[in-house]
Amino acid sequence: MERILTPREIVAELDKFIIGQKEAKKMVAIALRNRWRRCKLDPELRDEISPKNILMIGPTGVGKTEIARRLAKLAGAPFYKVDATKFTEVGYVGRDVESMVRDLMEIGVNMVKEEETKRVRAKAEANAEEALLDILLPNIKGEDASSTREKFRALWREGRLDDRIVEVHIKQDAGPRIEVMAIPGMEDMEMQFKDMFSRFFPKKEKPKKVKVKEAFDLLVQEECERLVDMDKVIEMAKERVEQTGIIFIDEIDKICGGAGQSKADISREGVQRDLLPVVEGCVVNTKYGMIKTDHILFIAAGAFHLSKPSDLVPELQGRFPLRVELKSLTSDDFYRILTEPQNALTKQYKALLATEDVDIEFTDDALREIAVFAQQVNEETENIGARRLYTLMEKILLELSFEAPEKRGQKIIIDAAYVKEQLKDIEANRDLSRYIL
Repeated sequence: MERILTPREIVAELDKFIIGQKEAKKMVAIALRNRWRRCKLDPELRDEISPKNILMIGPTGVGKTEIARRLAKLAGAPFYKVDATKFTEVGYVGRDVESMVRDLMEIGVNMVKEEETKRVRAKAEANAEEALLDILLPNIKGEDASSTREKFRALWREGRLDDRIVEVHIKQDAGPRIEVMAIPGMEDMEMQFKDMFSRFFPKKEKPKKVKVKEAFDLLVQEECERLVDMDKVIEMAKERVEQTGIIFIDEIDKICGGAGQSKADISREGVQRDLLPVVEGCVVNTKYGMIKTDHILFIAAGAFHLSKPSDLVPELQGRFPLRVELKSLTSDDFYRILTEPQNALTKQYKALLATEDVDIEFTDDALREIAVFAQQVNEETENIGARRLYTLMEKILLELSFEAPEKRGQKIIIDAAYVKEQLKDIEANRDLSRYIL
């Protein structure tokens, strides 16, 4: 592994996108740094140190998923998010727990393949340029061939040949199309069938008439596939998944047997038992070979409204030794969410309306008003955290977004009075807010 950020630097990076939740950020930062520390140890001791899986507890919309997703991005690690509710116990029709490891491996292979493609792209473009010139000048021979080729090369690089039509031969799968009935849980089988038949039947070439620019892109893509060593890619991806992979299991509280939960759900406790070996460490069979889950970091999250962590089976509780509670968001948090992050909603809407040549500006008192209103609605109805801001902002900017094409060239100031005007009907009728917000 390359040098990784220090825990303090990781928290600082997470602060750019997620407001508050210091304890959770510290915990995941340490978990990520421990991966780097572990890689520095002797192999004998390294294999003995397993990741300390994390359980995040807190209401929806407070940043649980976003923390895990941004963490994986910082680490450059394969990351897969899955809802625990998607799984069924082995023996029932549906997705089995091990499918999340197969999906993580698929993500790892695509990640490494993309990196390798970037590495060979310069060579692929050079080869594609020569192949394109061969197509443009199929029968040029003799003393003038070299100078003619260079003239065409210059014309191509200047973009003067982009609209010319040429015929290229593209390799396509020759095997029969395999369609597996769309039964939940059978997706893996369909992929394995397609992969198996693609090996039996070699690819055949098919002529295609396209413009020169498109032909070049097709040739580059073909050259990249030829230059990338897939055996090496799979080997690197396997190492990366096993050593640095992160799986985020959301809605884990929905597979608890807490009070008020429906008895109709298919064997929630069975899903928990199936999770045990995967989280503790086992070998999962994938189409790329056997994957060990011993050192994959599992981060689980749940609101635990109707249940509590102690409702999980004791063995699974032991697999998540680190627990952190994420706090509900206050009006101050909402204000910071609207102003501080790099991808703040106010910046997003400003950019969207700028495409219509409409300049909008939020005053400070408007943002304070939105933040206070968001907290009030969350307290009086269901607490959905920061997602409440999406609903409020859409409601506030509804008319403006609709009329934006007719307001081209104008600057609109959105102040507290504007916000109150747009929300007055909902504020006056609390029953209405339950349906609209």
